[in-house]
Amino acid sequence: MVVRMVPAQGRRRRSLAALTSLVVIGAAALAGCKASAEDNPINAVLGGDSSPSATATPAPPVKLQANLPAKGDVSVDTLVQVTAKNGTLKRVALTAGKDSVSGDLAKNGSSWTAGDRLEPGTTYHLTGVGTNEDGKSRRLDRTFNTIPLTLDQQTYPSIAPVQDATVGVGMPVIVTFDVPVTDKAAIEKHLSVVSKPAQPGTWHWISDNEVHWRPKSYWKPGTDVTVNADINGVDAGNGIYGQMDRSSSFHIGDDVEMNIDLQTHQMKVTQNGKLLRTIPVTGGADGFTTRSGIKVIIEKFEVKRMNSATVGIGPGDPNYYNIPDVRYAQRVTYSGEFLHAAPWSEGSQGYANVSHGCVGMSTENAAWLYGLTKVGDVVDVTGSDRPMEPTNGYGDWNVPYKQYREGSALH
Repeated sequence: MVVRMVPAQGRRRRSLAALTSLVVIGAAALAGCKASAEDNPINAVLGGDSSPSATATPAPPVKLQANLPAKGDVSVDTLVQVTAKNGTLKRVALTAGKDSVSGDLAKNGSSWTAGDRLEPGTTYHLTGVGTNEDGKSRRLDRTFNTIPLTLDQQTYPSIAPVQDATVGVGMPVIVTFDVPVTDKAAIEKHLSVVSKPAQPGTWHWISDNEVHWRPKSYWKPGTDVTVNADINGVDAGNGIYGQMDRSSSFHIGDDVEMNIDLQTHQMKVTQNGKLLRTIPVTGGADGFTTRSGIKVIIEKFEVKRMNSATVGIGPGDPNYYNIPDVRYAQRVTYSGEFLHAAPWSEGSQGYANVSHGCVGMSTENAAWLYGLTKVGDVVDVTGSDRPMEPTNGYGDWNVPYKQYREGSALH
């Protein structure tokens, strides 16, 4: 058998011819239809793109904005906020000297909000960094001053009960302001009462300088209460702003109640619903009638000077008195009604009303009662035709709850 060898040069010519034929066939195929670049077999073989290369459109730059005026001092009621457009915030800082103002960054990075309003007459420095979709960053850097305020332009809140006090079930929360509040709704939005266990209640404005909060019914014994007056920088109206935030946490003790019947001249003392003692008493004589209604112990004095001049009965009047050492006195009205020891009237106690309006009892009974009670305990008086005024002491319980709630600026 004879084997015929093909020269290498001949093999190269045939391979070149075959490749030429393939190109011609491919060109003919392209001439017969409109194929996309993806359908081009050459592209498939070579892995390329026969279309012109395209340049990607850059993402728009991130824009950072703060809710501050372009110029001039900033009002203290401003809650600084920084927002990002076309991107996200990475960090924000608000400082006043060495002090930093905390803030919250939204989960999606779209905004940052300060946790506190501003202090008057203070220089602040605000910085922030945000990035767009391409990762390119932009900075915010701003220094500004706040409006200076005098003390007469700021109102200071005081809270009762004070921190860590233990009080009775009738104790209202009391917030007083040293400068009048005219925008009560704005201030009330920043007042809160949280109790454990929770109990419904409402605010009730007594005046421009005083607002109370009471539960719908007496506090439950054992309740823990926290009051927050977060009014720093809040616009209180008429050019007045909240001076600072205040808070107080207190405890509700045992339910001690005194039920006084001026007709029978007896006082029944209960603790958590259990009768502990019935005490003979005397109330106000004609012309000095003791008020009927629900009162609350306001303050306590182991020894108290009592002078009738404080209630308009001066020296020379046959009803004038000035006793320097009245024992175990417990105030229940601003106008001067007390529960106290009255050894001079023991013969009338349990039989007649002979006092100038106070409820008197023996020294022994007054001492026992004084040792049992606390500020905020309830004194419920019946048997006279003289009603207790709601604002003459802690008289909040003499107003039906529905009517009391109408005293809220947010009702």
